[in-house]
Amino acid sequence: MQSVDLIITNIDWLITVDPGRRIIRDAAIAVAGGKFVAVGKAAELAKGYSARTTMDGRGAVATPGFVDCHLHSSFQLSRGLADEANAQSFLFDRMYPYEAALDGEDVRLAATLAAAELLRHGVTCFIDPGNYHPEASVAAVKATGIRSIVSRSSFDLTKSVLGILPERMIESTAVALERAEAVLETYAKSGDPRLGASASFRGLNNASDELILGLHAMAKRHGTLLQTHACFSYSTHDSSVSRTGMAEIERLDALGVIDEHMLIVHSGWLEPEEVAILARRKPSLVCAPSSSLHNGYGNFVHGKLPELLALGVNVALGSDHASSGIIDMSQEMRAACCCYKETRLNPRVMPPETGLEMATINGAKAALLADRIGSIEVGKEADIVLFDTQRPEWQPLINPLSNLVYSATGDSVRDVFVAGEQVVADGRLAKVDEEALYREIPAAVARFGKHLKIDQMVQLRWPVS
Repeated sequence: MQSVDLIITNIDWLITVDPGRRIIRDAAIAVAGGKFVAVGKAAELAKGYSARTTMDGRGAVATPGFVDCHLHSSFQLSRGLADEANAQSFLFDRMYPYEAALDGEDVRLAATLAAAELLRHGVTCFIDPGNYHPEASVAAVKATGIRSIVSRSSFDLTKSVLGILPERMIESTAVALERAEAVLETYAKSGDPRLGASASFRGLNNASDELILGLHAMAKRHGTLLQTHACFSYSTHDSSVSRTGMAEIERLDALGVIDEHMLIVHSGWLEPEEVAILARRKPSLVCAPSSSLHNGYGNFVHGKLPELLALGVNVALGSDHASSGIIDMSQEMRAACCCYKETRLNPRVMPPETGLEMATINGAKAALLADRIGSIEVGKEADIVLFDTQRPEWQPLINPLSNLVYSATGDSVRDVFVAGEQVVADGRLAKVDEEALYREIPAAVARFGKHLKIDQMVQLRWPVS
């Protein structure tokens, strides 16, 4: 008998998302040294392995840990501050002033809360597009046990067609590059297998060619991602054409920065030749369903992600930010699959299998981690989620992929493991004092709220007494 650290046995349904896309009934997994060492039928594993810790997986559907490829963790304290706002108002009247008001302690608390919500909903890795206190984000997420790729957000053009950045967010190109380099030098090769870093410019309309090219070169030197938002609304597309004479993807291609190490978020408003560019260059794209639905960006009406998937482009999922509501990959999968069915008038578009691939193996590829996570395979790091199926939304359990994508939410997550370490146990965080975390939030809101006109941001239309 081979001794291992952990065996999870008697799993009702194990959805591996491995190359064969196997679904195993009455399954078990064995973990040693933070990696899967055996995956198969429970009866077979019982013959060859014994473990220091054994968990019973009866009544559970197991999947790989989800990868959220776009989450502003510092925005976690912004729920309710940016509702019913168009793209210009959302950014320049609401979120940028909010972000400028945060100090390091606010960012630490926001990132802790973000990681808590992600883990409780089955996300074991997320990519953060960055903020102005990345060291606070790192300290927060490391304490929770989640994997993360952190960044320092970069702008160097203070004014665009949409508005002017808050003074606290304005940097010169040289300063932005210097600070981005410092983050990559500190975290890209930190030695912590759960921590990585990327280069990031927030959007094309507030980024010069010099900044984009500098960050691209930096990402190449450090072997990391280069990430940005692009094409999320008509206004950003129109602004790019007005200022540069080129649409956003067209401009990136002209600069020579689009390749398989680039992560482009949203990508909804594309001109025909931009579809061809993406199919040729093969960056990873991130669909952010709840963000578009909340803000009315039109990414499902005008987006081409099903077609780009068919053309071999890697498409992953991101929840974007708490200001658009949910941080729940199960609900993001459902929105992505069902909204494209609706807009294409075709129920065969985006089946649940595609939704789960976007949330797991596609996300791992987008994060440049597909050799380590994203599927349940021998040799990969043991990130696994168990959903409790003894709940109404999981019954009857005829097709687990249908239940997972079309009816379940992240609230049915029971247990979560990252590299074999249990970080959620029976629906509760194992490494975070949740009650203490929630007690900190009102004071933080009061602290940064002094710098904002919250009464003007909050859209309470009914009387409060």
